[in-house]
Amino acid sequence: MTRTHGIRLLALVGAALGTTLSTACGGARAGSAALTPATPDSTALSLSPSVRSADSIGALAARAEQDSAADQQVLDSLHRRHPPADSLERRPPAASPIKGEEVEREAERLFGAEGRAVIGAAPSAEPTFDIDVTSFATNRRVLEYLEFFQVDSRDRFEIWLARLGRYQGMIRERLRAKRLPEDLLYLCLIESGFSNTAVSRAKAVGMWQFMASTARLYGLTVDPWVDERRDPFRATEAAANYLADLRERLGSVYLAAAAYNAGVGRIERGIDRLPGEPDSVDDHTFFQLSDRRYLRRETRDYVPKLIAASLIAKQPARYGFEVEPQSPLVFDEVTVPDATGLDVVARLADTAVAVLLELNPQYVRGVTPPGRSVVVRVPRGRGTLVAVRYDSLPITERITFVDHYVSRGETLSDIAKRYRVSLTMIESANPRIKEHALRVGQRLIIPMSGRVVPASAWSVPPEPRYRRVSSTGVSAGNHRVRSGETASEIARRYRVSLTALLNYNGLTMGSVLRAGDVIKIPQKE
Repeated sequence: MTRTHGIRLLALVGAALGTTLSTACGGARAGSAALTPATPDSTALSLSPSVRSADSIGALAARAEQDSAADQQVLDSLHRRHPPADSLERRPPAASPIKGEEVEREAERLFGAEGRAVIGAAPSAEPTFDIDVTSFATNRRVLEYLEFFQVDSRDRFEIWLARLGRYQGMIRERLRAKRLPEDLLYLCLIESGFSNTAVSRAKAVGMWQFMASTARLYGLTVDPWVDERRDPFRATEAAANYLADLRERLGSVYLAAAAYNAGVGRIERGIDRLPGEPDSVDDHTFFQLSDRRYLRRETRDYVPKLIAASLIAKQPARYGFEVEPQSPLVFDEVTVPDATGLDVVARLADTAVAVLLELNPQYVRGVTPPGRSVVVRVPRGRGTLVAVRYDSLPITERITFVDHYVSRGETLSDIAKRYRVSLTMIESANPRIKEHALRVGQRLIIPMSGRVVPASAWSVPPEPRYRRVSSTGVSAGNHRVRSGETASEIARRYRVSLTALLNYNGLTMGSVLRAGDVIKIPQKE
């Protein structure tokens, strides 16, 4: 390791993230905290620790939380029942999008009897798909979701279509490498709206909505400092491997997609229930399972949602959407040897904090992990500059803030005393804080004025809990835990999924079962 504190330019180039990066070489984007750039030929940078960095981080975190909440509201509504298409016809859409029935009539008028096979295709530029969209484009639920995306979720869906431009090339490349249909990238539209910060009620995270257990199985790091489910590049690699495994096991793209949503065991049990002994399965098998209601409703709707989203994404203007795709950019990667704030790296790179946060969403605390060497993405052309400047950076200036997770009974005054800062500094760094309404587990940004941050100053985030299932669900019985027994063993014994068992009992993967504990067994679906 050299005098450069272990920082090493990797000089890697790849597809980057977001329109916030479009101004990466020109400073802060509108609405983000302004940064003072160094002179172009500067090889060292002196950072004056202040509340501003923590202030910026807090404001950006609050804005990201609001944006994710808006995404999640629409994503949650995808799982609820929607009125039939004919009832939606009476609702005036904002920009007069084309109704599913109108698309069908126009296709038949243009292409005759075969028009149903090219639903939604403009006569002069028929889109092509590498998943079987045309065979099922007139499915009732597909038409209803076409309506839903154009009317109920129109504004948010347009944002998602813009995000598509940011990741499309990268995702297609990785799917192609696994010999998977490239149009499976549209799963991200219905899973997360291409949001890296999406968190479902069951605590699935990121663009591909991985549960922690599955993420770790496919090589992703999930810990209090790094959550690679939020890294679009690493998560896409894992998702491509997972989907390839599912397709190989089930023999169908749509069955693999359904298994991505429901779990492979549930799909295989449904196939076993089909009458007769089919020689093979294909994409039509999914619709056979759906028609017989062998799948739960969310899974029955999963492929129709994918088909509807694909139809719109391939030709958004045809469905009344005006989309300006976010452009993919390139980046350099540098190795950072110890805990360093992304706001500090942003200053070293003469760019906005928002750019670094968006390039590196896997660092969930806005800081690289202490005592661990990790790779950080910076705007392309800035890697060497960051490396040289980091070499001159005093250790006391690597961190401008720490995060604190509120414990039961804590007050702002208690927290201020713990970190030796004023209440005003905490309030300034957390624009949405309410002194008399702190929540247990709530994250607060604490400014640090140029001090070395000891390990004891880092508050441990609370372990996420799984969502309990509705109290209206009927239990299949109880199980009294025996000495040494694990949740996985209990799930296998009763032939239910581990996730369902944990959900039903409000447990997590880290929960300890003790002899004598009573576990409720959920009904098989």
